[in-house]
This record gives sequence, structure tokens and C-alpha cells, in this order.
Amino acid sequence: MAELNQRYGGLPNPKEAQAIWDDIWHQEAHHSTALEGNTLVLREVEALLDSGRAVGAKSLREYNEVRGYADAAKWVYGQALEPAEWHDGRLLTIGEVRQVHHTAMTPVWDIAPHQDATGREGPGNFREHDIQPFSAGMKPPSWPLVAAQSQQWVDDVCVAGLRIHSGEDLGRPLVEELARLHNTFERIHPFIDGNGRAGRLILNLVLVRLGYPPVVIFKRQRDMYLTAMQRADAGDYGALGELIARAMYDNLNRFIVPNVAGPARLVPLAALVDEEFSLAALRQAAQRGRLDAVQGVDGVWRSSRKAVDAYRLNKHQRRRGRD
Repeated sequence: MAELNQRYGGLPNPKEAQAIWDDIWHQEAHHSTALEGNTLVLREVEALLDSGRAVGAKSLREYNEVRGYADAAKWVYGQALEPAEWHDGRLLTIGEVRQVHHTAMTPVWDIAPHQDATGREGPGNFREHDIQPFSAGMKPPSWPLVAAQSQQWVDDVCVAGLRIHSGEDLGRPLVEELARLHNTFERIHPFIDGNGRAGRLILNLVLVRLGYPPVVIFKRQRDMYLTAMQRADAGDYGALGELIARAMYDNLNRFIVPNVAGPARLVPLAALVDEEFSLAALRQAAQRGRLDAVQGVDGVWRSSRKAVDAYRLNKHQRRRGRD
């Protein structure tokens, strides 16, 4: 397993950078389900995932959508960074594709199964229905072709992964190759429901195994994402590749920048967590104006080690003043 991690991994494992992984986990579970219409806000997602509390007055289905996605994302990160003994070293297997979908969709299915599904089309099982053409005209393959095309897609992913790892020319930029693979999965549409969520989870499984950070497509990018997917349906992977590249860059900074940034360099709060200050405590201090921090357009609060040290000093001085 160490050899597989060395081959595919380059990111710190969750034990080494737990706060950063947890922050990405919250963001991904929130935004990826929001792309599909889930209305939980980020603080409700955090309460659900961190303490199991259903804050707000949303439907059970929505809470279960987030919980299922979060469970699947945690499985993805675990398998990507520390594979189980049964893993055979391949970049992706068809069993993992089905497992991701099963984990993500089972909590929803338990309370609200798809109305058209047969008993053989539950979570993790390929569809046995044809899908109507999408609004832009793309039509997924007829259902008898799904199993074979899904396996062919997995083989394509593995070949692409080997070429990426070896530095071989892909014939297109790396991010456009990733966009092509992601789009191809969505065009196959192997499951009767949950293909968007499963596709983004599987993309992150592949990325992390290749040593890249997982991506989060923000809910505010929904129209841009759908338009980019439509362009990719026609063979133009540029816009989707750019979205993936920006998301990779943002999360790469969470892992890398804190280790090379000077004390005044702004980094996400998740990178500044220590034994004294949790992520929640830093965020609360930033929101109250006690910690010198800024909130970006992506909703992420950023500060610096210097600012946290100043906040720590002021907090200790106030505490001593009360004694």
C-alpha cells in the first residue's frame, strides 16, 4: 500500500492536515449537493456532519442527501490516500464506481427511492431505463449498453492515469483530459439517478490518487458548469477544463501555501488551526472582527499566522485582565 500511495499520492493524509481536509469535506458536501437543488446552507451542513444535528427546517431527504454525499466523499478520500487491503493498485475499478454511488445514494433511497426504478436499479446498480435527451440535445446510450460502456470508461481512466503519471503527451492539456473523462461519465449516465454527484466524487477519487487536490464546484458556478458540460458534449473541453483547473488551484493552495507562506501571507483559516484554536473558533473570531481576516468571493475566510498570533496575544491579555 505504501508503494501505491507513493505512486498516486502527494497530498498530506487526513491525520496530517485534518482541519484542511474537513473544511474541504464540508464545502464539497454542501456545494455538490446544492448543484442538484439541495437547500441546506453551509452552517447547516457543518452542524449535520460535525455533530449530527439537523439544524434548520429542511426535509429529511435533503439532510440525507448531504449525509450520503459526505459519507461517500469520506470513503473516497480514505481509499485514495490509504487504500484498503483489497485494492489491486489500479487507478479506478468498476466496483469502486458502483460503491461510490451506493454510499452517496443509499440514505436518500431509503426514504425516497426513484419513482421509476425497478428493484434492480437501486444505489450502485446500473440503470435499466433509457434516459430522455437532455435539454441541449445530448442523449445517453440505451440502457443495455451501459455496463459495457461504463467498463470501457473505467479502462480509459486507467490508461489516462498511467499516461499522466509517466508524463506522456496526452494530446491536450491535463485539465482538458480530466474534463473529457468527467464529461464522458456524465454522458453515459450509468445510474437512474445521482449521476452528477457520483461523477464529481469519482473525479475526486481519481484526482487524489494522482496526487492532485480534490475539486469543489461552487453552487454559484452552477450555470457556468452546466454550460461547460454542454460544450464538452460537443467535444470542446476548454471551459470545463478551466473550471477544474481553478478548483484544483484553490484547494492546492490550502495544502501547499501554508507550508511556504510568510507569517503575513493570507491563507484559508483551515490552514491556521492549531491546538488552541479550532476552525470554528477562528471563523467566529473573524466574523466578530476580533481576528484580522477577509472573506473571499468563494465564501472562504482567510487570515495569516501573524494575525492569529496577534489575536492569541490579545485574547491572553484580556484573560489576564479579568483575573
